[in-house]
Amino acid sequence: MSLNLEAGLRSGAQALGLNLSEAQVQHLLDYMALIQKWNKVYNLTALRDPADMLTHHLLDSLTAIAPLKRHTQGQAIRVLDVGSGGGLPGVVLAICMPELNVTCVDTVAKKAAFVQQVAASLKLPNLRGIHARVESLTEPYAVICSRAFASLPDFVTWSRSALAEGGVWMAMKGKHPQDEITALPADVHVFHVEPLAVPGLDVERCMVWLRPEVSSPA
Repeated sequence: MSLNLEAGLRSGAQALGLNLSEAQVQHLLDYMALIQKWNKVYNLTALRDPADMLTHHLLDSLTAIAPLKRHTQGQAIRVLDVGSGGGLPGVVLAICMPELNVTCVDTVAKKAAFVQQVAASLKLPNLRGIHARVESLTEPYAVICSRAFASLPDFVTWSRSALAEGGVWMAMKGKHPQDEITALPADVHVFHVEPLAVPGLDVERCMVWLRPEVSSPA
């Protein structure tokens, strides 16, 4: 079974144009094993089948890597993953982009504790899980991301106090969320929407990039 998962992960990463090291592949497989091991205790995901977890969670999260790399250009920045649950995509970002400093925030204490456990088990010094409401965070993050978390207006409104000056939001969505984009606050601007293809999954996905409008001096 694990060989099949590993083959699926490797071919998926290849399809996404990702050049993962052996250590990163192993970390991702170990992370999936931890999700499976602790799922009953922490209620991390409704999915139970490892093959489904691979496509719906791991490969789905991996689609964020290439767009984020294009954005960061190798810079060591702080990333906040909002409503991270069991750490998707935050843990995947921390594994595949070790230059990032990734914080996963969730209002469910058990899920934040699980991310902390992953960081310890996989020895990821650039990953932490915190139990909090995102509205209470004020430390500045250059990128704030979410995956299937909330509507875009709620996402940007709730997390705004944590957005660094010059920072951006990166929202992973299903089909193009035009209604949500229309409902955004007037001072939030969508500057890019890119389609994402998840290997082995025939679904619509896209990444929505947003930033606050810079008010021009009067």
